[in-house]
Amino acid sequence: MKPTLNRSWLEQQAIPAARVLNFPEKVMQFGTGVLLRALPDHFIHKANLEGVFKGRIVMIKSTRRGDADVHLRQDCLYTTVFAGVRNGEQVKESVLNSSVSRILQANEQWEEVLALASSKDLQVVISNTTEVGLQYVQEDVKTGVPESFPGKLLAVLFARYTSTGGDMNSGLVIIPTELLPDNGLLLKSILNNLATHNDLDKSFIEWLNTANYFCSSLVDRIVPGKPTPEIRAELAETLPYTDDAMIMAEPYGLWAIEGNAKVRELLSFYTSDPGCIIEEDITVYRELKLRLLNATHTLSCAYAIRAGFDTVIEAMNDPEMRAFIEGMMKEEIAQCIPYDIPQERITSFANEVLDRFSNPYLQHRWLSISVQYSSKMKMRVLPLLNRYHQKFNHIPPRMREGLLAFLEFMTPVRKEGDQYFGSMNGQEYLIDDSNASIFFEARDKEEILSYVSLWGSRIEWMLDDSTTAN
Repeated sequence: MKPTLNRSWLEQQAIPAARVLNFPEKVMQFGTGVLLRALPDHFIHKANLEGVFKGRIVMIKSTRRGDADVHLRQDCLYTTVFAGVRNGEQVKESVLNSSVSRILQANEQWEEVLALASSKDLQVVISNTTEVGLQYVQEDVKTGVPESFPGKLLAVLFARYTSTGGDMNSGLVIIPTELLPDNGLLLKSILNNLATHNDLDKSFIEWLNTANYFCSSLVDRIVPGKPTPEIRAELAETLPYTDDAMIMAEPYGLWAIEGNAKVRELLSFYTSDPGCIIEEDITVYRELKLRLLNATHTLSCAYAIRAGFDTVIEAMNDPEMRAFIEGMMKEEIAQCIPYDIPQERITSFANEVLDRFSNPYLQHRWLSISVQYSSKMKMRVLPLLNRYHQKFNHIPPRMREGLLAFLEFMTPVRKEGDQYFGSMNGQEYLIDDSNASIFFEARDKEEILSYVSLWGSRIEWMLDDSTTAN
């Protein structure tokens, strides 16, 4: 029988991951989810193996959801399997990650969290608490365990300020990864409001704003979680240990962080992987992802469902559907990104997106992509259609077909209680969209596209390619 992956086993192995075990704890991470483990923690692990960052991560578990027992049994060691397509070729690689030193349960081990906050080794705070977690909650942060993530972080920073006497060199690099624009600035604003609510002294607030670096960031990697049964069976034959904490991720990974030269110096791990980027403005990365990946998904979704495809990989394996998706992305969307990006950079990113769509190990359902379809269409697609029309005085054919398929998909055929259902190819489905009632009550497509409250302006002109927008 093979041994279980844990520290005792690893210390006996003459492999690079074992050398990391005694590195100091430099990172406090709010969140234990698979995205963090497969993206930031992977980059830090790679840097540790190269002898660059030389720091381990302490995960802070803030909710009662999920089970940390498997991580504790394995001393927070785990394997990440990267499986997918890179440059048109299938790739598969397993990595034993030793970057995480321990997990602290916030509600039961808060004093240990505050002790870590005061550590001279601590340099970085990372968070992924979902978009809901990055909200202002009016609460007391000076007694007990604060409820919200910003409350916990403010208590951590106040403890650090107090223990160091307000040393201006004791500030931290704070990197939220929640999927919200300018998440670093948002978190900083919430902390300032919360500090004022708690009547914290002005010298602390000055230290909060001047000694610490709040870095907005963008993360992008699909992490399904547990490997497929086929991959798990294959690794059971090849790995010298058993691992119940194993996760699977796609090969592509991006962590774009806004920061200056000092941030780059403190986050030395960014040099370990080309997917980890620190620049003073990351808008270009956000635009490329939002338009070429997200908008392509949105415009292809209903069109693919109508064609009878359940998953993205099924659509990509069909030559006609693949040509539609690739042509729309490279020949239409790429021409109307509302940001000045060199064409070669757009083409390179588009090819990476096609690799990701073609990943045979991911079963990404189109119906999952259709959740909150109308808001995705407004945010991701309408700026592109408007810009294309302004540049060329017409609507591109594939994008227009995607828009028409969206309108067909969003038209309910029946209502049951508060739920609305549509039908395509004789298959009924739930329209999981907060605006479904508007589509149900509208008489036709023109009326739907005339709702300023829904789209921000009247856009029914998009149905007629020969009509000029007002």
